[in-house]
Amino acid sequence: MSFPPLDTALPAGVDAREHALMLRRMHDASVSGRPVPGARLRPVIEDSWNRMRRFGIDPDAGPPTRVISPDELHRRRQESPIAEVLPLIRRSLVSVADEADHIMLVTDASGQVLWRDGSHRIRTIGDRVGLVEGAYWNEGSTGTNAIGTALVVGRPVQVYSAEHFVRSLHSLTCACAPVHDPRDGRLLGAVDVTGPVATVHPSTLALVSAVAQLAEAHLQSIHHTHLERLRAVSAPLLAGVRERALVVDETGWTAAVANMEPVRRVLLPKHRESGTAWLPALGECSLEPLPGGWLVRPRSGEDAAPSTVTLDLSGPAPAVTVEGSSGSWAHRPTPRHAELLLLLAVNRSGRTAAQLSHDVFGAVGHVVTVRAELSRLRRHLGGLVESRPYRFSEDVVVRIVLPEFPPDVLPGSDAPGVRELRSRMGSSDRLIPLGVEFAT
Repeated sequence: MSFPPLDTALPAGVDAREHALMLRRMHDASVSGRPVPGARLRPVIEDSWNRMRRFGIDPDAGPPTRVISPDELHRRRQESPIAEVLPLIRRSLVSVADEADHIMLVTDASGQVLWRDGSHRIRTIGDRVGLVEGAYWNEGSTGTNAIGTALVVGRPVQVYSAEHFVRSLHSLTCACAPVHDPRDGRLLGAVDVTGPVATVHPSTLALVSAVAQLAEAHLQSIHHTHLERLRAVSAPLLAGVRERALVVDETGWTAAVANMEPVRRVLLPKHRESGTAWLPALGECSLEPLPGGWLVRPRSGEDAAPSTVTLDLSGPAPAVTVEGSSGSWAHRPTPRHAELLLLLAVNRSGRTAAQLSHDVFGAVGHVVTVRAELSRLRRHLGGLVESRPYRFSEDVVVRIVLPEFPPDVLPGSDAPGVRELRSRMGSSDRLIPLGVEFAT
């Protein structure tokens, strides 16, 4: 697998001290409303600063630090999926951070610091600026910083010196990479390394990014082990089943099937119980609980579709909720699937593969990739998304929940079609299509 090049804060061959001075001149000019002299900010920083202005963040003071109680911190640590891979993260980063005069931080998806390790001297500095366990370090709480900005854009980010919007953070350099659930792309949190501004180095971002990918791979391995265990437990049961059936784990991932084509994953109702439910990929099904999962039996000819699909873009990660007479189901789309769902939602008459290729990649030469992504998406949302052209079914109401600032819709997306939508949503003309509801 190939990964895009990392956007490091320090350009190659540039003197770090001179670059920091230039950034401070740019910061002073920007916050005072004067034209910014010299080179432009990196796009990821410029976009973040624009968000800070809309949030009303004071660059001279910043918001007061919000810290939760020790009991609440303990509860959130226990609930975090990252806790399963914390020993691996610590082995990979703590000794390096300590020797390099850095601290390592692990956050949840909201940017709240759950764990902190590393240099005692830098932990003391962190105490002074509120970089402590239990504190929120999303952009709305602390301004532009590697943790908050990486969680917004969904990719590794390094922030150096005066790229921080709040002046009290100009003495720091930090590199952060988000950690996603490998099963469904859901944002779980982030891994960050922070140190004094003099210690900036491009390799820090590469290291943090590699550790985040290692953590995701380990989570994937844990999931495969669980499915293997569930497959072994359910084998005697499926051996005696004559009709179509499948065994899935608590999150809908398939462990085993009988008398039917495999389905990688099904969306289970939010509130699961024995009985009958409509499942997007299978239609009407009966559900029976198993240790660690569910036995699902599809029923032929009973596939009435639900009435409402909600694409929630207001939080740190997109979410899809499907609602109907048999209950409701939740799904975390990948960033690419979120782009496609948004584009289909605002084009209810449909888009061809070539049109979506242009919307997502800026050219029509990626039709095969678009079709493959939509095939995966339709396996999750069967009956809701149709083809030829690709579109939401006519009898489905699509509801889009926008963030507080509509131009921040999918801020990590570079897709031309999404950028155009952000521009339109920033004006008074939203061009709301028939059958689509917007909410904030």
